[in-house]
Amino acid sequence: MTKPDRLLSLDVFRGITIVAMLIVNDPGSWSYIYPPLEHASWHGCTPTDLVFPFFLFIVGVSISLSLKKARYEKEHHSSRIGHIIKRSIILFGIGLFLNAFPFFHLESIRIPGVLQRIAIVFLVCAVLFLKTSWKSQVIISIIVLLLYWLLMAVFPMPYNQNLLPGDNLAAHIDAYFLSGHMWSSTKTWDPEGLMSTFPAIVTGVIGMLAGQWLQLKQSKETVVIGLFVVGNVLIVLGLFWDMTFPINKSLWTSSYVLYAGGIALNFLAILYWLLDVKMWRSVFWLPFKAFGVNAIFAFIFGVLLSYAFGYTIQVPLFQFLKTITGNPKLSSLIYALFFVCVTFIPVWILYKKKIFLKV
Repeated sequence: MTKPDRLLSLDVFRGITIVAMLIVNDPGSWSYIYPPLEHASWHGCTPTDLVFPFFLFIVGVSISLSLKKARYEKEHHSSRIGHIIKRSIILFGIGLFLNAFPFFHLESIRIPGVLQRIAIVFLVCAVLFLKTSWKSQVIISIIVLLLYWLLMAVFPMPYNQNLLPGDNLAAHIDAYFLSGHMWSSTKTWDPEGLMSTFPAIVTGVIGMLAGQWLQLKQSKETVVIGLFVVGNVLIVLGLFWDMTFPINKSLWTSSYVLYAGGIALNFLAILYWLLDVKMWRSVFWLPFKAFGVNAIFAFIFGVLLSYAFGYTIQVPLFQFLKTITGNPKLSSLIYALFFVCVTFIPVWILYKKKIFLKV
């Protein structure tokens, strides 16, 4: 059977992830946040810690759908890879711009970032998709995850005793190459640093493999069952690996890759079953679809709007909500939902006008 080029489930998945990102990144006050909307303090995984790997997983699925024809047009691979490199550079540059905004202190600009990591994952995964088979992608992923585990937690190195914040091999590599250009206040490590980008690429590869599975000539029921089975196997493997290499988003540990990738597969399976198999096309999904088809715009607009509100209405609005509810955490969440609604206005306008902004 023929698979559609565009899956509603994937657009909705992307939109839900964008909305989740806006909620966790824009509370009324960072001092009052419900626990599920916070990152794990170090080891462990909260719902918030799943947002970024979901993005990378979706990038991988999208690659397998958008490049499926180009994969077999080997004579055009050079020009296609050139286009991929161009898109990656633009995305990386946008990430640098957002890191520099609004003061543009280039001497201390943070070089890593969310869009920068997405750009690198997109570049590497797209080239892998064009040039390797799915079996090779699996083998490469296994090698990367095992090697990262060995380097970070097994080989006898002075930085591998406890995987402490700022005191592990990845952090020391970041401190050496990115000194003065990192995220943390102590400037000793970065959650989107150099070494942890390698296992993050595997998160994208898991998405690519899922996308290839979706395109096989088999029943949709088989597709859903396969996603669930592999997803739950990855979750179990991740939990077992957690015993020796803890699940940790900031280090993007190998156990975290498997655990988050497994949850992403389950979530995609649920949405695929509801939206592309059972064809449940309720208006409930429309806002998420609108966010999903203009995800990059929503991300950039959200960052810029966050700065604007931070200098104007955020504090007084949060204080006003707090006086009404008497609950600072609820008020902080209401503000975040308000922020999502404001961000949705231009997103909805673009969607209604059928304008889809891409890099």
